[in-house]
Amino acid sequence: MKMKIAIYRKIKVLFYIVIFSGLDSFLFAQASMQPLFEEANQAYNEGEYSKAVALYEQVLKTGQHSTELYFNLGNTHYRLNNVAESIFYYEKAKQLDPTSEPVLINSVFAKNMTLDAIEPLPQSQLQVLESKLLSLFSLRIWGVFTIVLFWLFVMLFLGYLFVVSSILKRTLFFTSLLTLFLGLTSFSIGLVKNNKEKKLNEAILFSTQIDVWSEPNAQGELLFTLHEGTKMEWLDTLEEWNKIRIANGSEGWIKNAELRSLKENLFK
Repeated sequence: MKMKIAIYRKIKVLFYIVIFSGLDSFLFAQASMQPLFEEANQAYNEGEYSKAVALYEQVLKTGQHSTELYFNLGNTHYRLNNVAESIFYYEKAKQLDPTSEPVLINSVFAKNMTLDAIEPLPQSQLQVLESKLLSLFSLRIWGVFTIVLFWLFVMLFLGYLFVVSSILKRTLFFTSLLTLFLGLTSFSIGLVKNNKEKKLNEAILFSTQIDVWSEPNAQGELLFTLHEGTKMEWLDTLEEWNKIRIANGSEGWIKNAELRSLKENLFK
């Protein structure tokens, strides 16, 4: 029994070391970018928007990414009337925090600056439910939930193995099973979200105006015209042509378009 308790204590100590060492690294990274970030915020508040953009981008180059950083970049580009840039950074902010109300509101304002009014395809109730569930949290947060719940399951199950009291033993057993179930649920949601994000390659159009054709050549039919800031799904590439799909389901080919994928790792 003493040996089991000793092993349990070692596992517990190791758990706290891993958690707090990771926390220290995170806090150090946040602290290192803070002066530059605050300088960018000051430039924004003083109306020096071009300077603020340059400073925010310097923060990105350090490898730091956050909802607040992308949100501020979106706001700054919005002030500069850079339609595509503002929409792009608001979308990046939503990837990290899909539920942020300020980001969602400002994203709508930015989209109102675009020339193209595209109505999205209607969704079934099941699709709406799935979309809401997947957008509750970012992929990173679902991953954190999964790790924490699995660690908690291990700790509770170890507690079940070592305690003597039958009442406490039963409580720990059923609580550990519940935690395991929640962990598996969180893992499953994260897995589905990850698979969808891998398949889906969304992009923002940075070209001022572009024609959409039925085929990857100018001999095809001209279907419609798109303008900067339009969000689309990037389906395929053929030399200088890109196949795209917009929110209403319409597809076509665009030539020599300036597209910026929302999957890209900025300043890597």
